[in-house]
Amino acid sequence: MEGVRLAALKARKSLLVPTPRLRFGLFNRITPPKGATKETLRVCSTSQGIKEFSVPVGLDDKVQVDLVVVGSVAVSEKGYRIGKGEGFADMEYAMMACMGSVTESTWVITVVHDCQVMDIPEELIERHDLMVDFIITATRVIKTECKHPKPQGIIWSMLHKEELKKIPILKKLRTLEQEAGKDVALKLIHAGEDEYRKSKELQWQSHPKADLEFKCLASNSDRCSGFEPKFPTTTVYLSDIPPALRVSELKGLLREQEVVPLQIRWQGAKRKAFLLYADFTGAERATAILQKLFINGHTIQAKCVSSQKM
Repeated sequence: MEGVRLAALKARKSLLVPTPRLRFGLFNRITPPKGATKETLRVCSTSQGIKEFSVPVGLDDKVQVDLVVVGSVAVSEKGYRIGKGEGFADMEYAMMACMGSVTESTWVITVVHDCQVMDIPEELIERHDLMVDFIITATRVIKTECKHPKPQGIIWSMLHKEELKKIPILKKLRTLEQEAGKDVALKLIHAGEDEYRKSKELQWQSHPKADLEFKCLASNSDRCSGFEPKFPTTTVYLSDIPPALRVSELKGLLREQEVVPLQIRWQGAKRKAFLLYADFTGAERATAILQKLFINGHTIQAKCVSSQKM
């Protein structure tokens, strides 16, 4: 998506990006500084640039979106798409539909590797899922001719009140829809289902101690430590860390990417660090994200190395 953002900025297009996990609104508009160079535009297209060179777009702003570009884990030539499983792309499009920013004729494009184009059974597709009109790979442009309708808005009956707490903008949008006379009744969750949902959510949440501020100890080992976890952990080993990178900057990057570890064992002088995660899933996700980061002209090497009890 970073390459797509850069291409749009170079073409002087008006570029909107969703806020991370929809926590602070729906859109941010990237606004490069006047006379921006190619390098400045490259920075603007990164997650750090989005933070520094964008302004929020509210629900009341009249925005017309001409083209939607989404990422995908897998996509079929029929236009069926599978994301990471959290539903944010579907939600973002549905919210745009509620705002009148997109219509059924608005093109949706996904950019993927050739190996991500595969058959997807139609029975996996639900009514809230976003379809794509075009698939762009390194070798092909595929027009899907998808007949499945795109989301026409938020299907409130599929949401429960806990999701409105996690995504505050949904609460505001629901109020607007209610004032317009629309049915905004939420999904009712039975006690058994609620307990199951909470147990599943706990599997994905960071350990509470992950939010602690780590205190950097001035010692020969150049170690950063805040506490000692007393349960099995999985370690992510970072190497080829840029020489000028500080542990505070690494912490900021980890928070920004939402992969905060339980503990950081910092060995900056040796250009390496160890990140401890509560489970393999969290470590694997952090590894995948960190491998794609380009920091101070360097690509950090990241890999899961062990599961151990601390």
